[in-house]
Formats: sequence, C-alpha cells, structure tokens
Amino acid sequence: MKVTGHVVGLLKTYMRDLVEQAIQEAKTQQTFGFEPAPYRPDQAVSDLLAILDDRIESEGVQVGLPEDLLHDMWMLCNDAQQHIADSVWLESRDGGTVLSKAATRELTYKVLIDYLERHVDR
Repeated sequence: MKVTGHVVGLLKTYMRDLVEQAIQEAKTQQTFGFEPAPYRPDQAVSDLLAILDDRIESEGVQVGLPEDLLHDMWMLCNDAQQHIADSVWLESRDGGTVLSKAATRELTYKVLIDYLERHVDR
C-alpha cells in the first residue's frame, strides 16, 4: 500500500471528525441521562472505514483519495487489529478508568496512524 502525506492528512481529518462526533454524542446522552455503552477499538476502526467509504463516494476524486484506498485501509486495519486492541487495552489500564467512546476513538486512531506510518510505503 502506498500512502501519500495528503491521504494521511485526510485520514487524520476524518478521525478528528469522528472523535468530535463522539464528544457531541456523549454530551447529548448525558443531557438526557443515558449511560454510554461500552465501545471497543474494533468499533472505532469500523466507524473510520464507514466514514472513509462515504467520503470516497461523495468527494473522493475532488479531494484526491485513490479509488482503492478503502480496500487498502481495510487490509491494513485487519493486519493491525491485534496491535491496536493490545495498545488501546494497555493504555486504558494505565489510567485505571474505562475509556469513553471519544477517548477510545482518539487512542485507536493514534495507534492506527503510528502503525500506518511504520508499515506502508510512502
């Protein structure tokens, strides 16, 4: 998989959007007294792939996303799945608290970007 800095920048933007969405969702849930459901790193990855699919379909060519990016990211995420799960688990145990959806997404995406930068051709 070959990833340009431009594509990594777009991925980081989508990741920030998802983290912000989770923050807003938590505020809404708190307002109505709902308890947030547990959220795992694999769900964060699935959410990223879903938004990536949507963005490729809606704006892919205009923003310079390669057509095969979704497939490549799916493969990369599949390969990184255990590494991501282990890293997020270790980090969440360090603070002794259960991570929120936003924190899980933020940490998952940080680990994924680090993995991407170490394991792909640039």
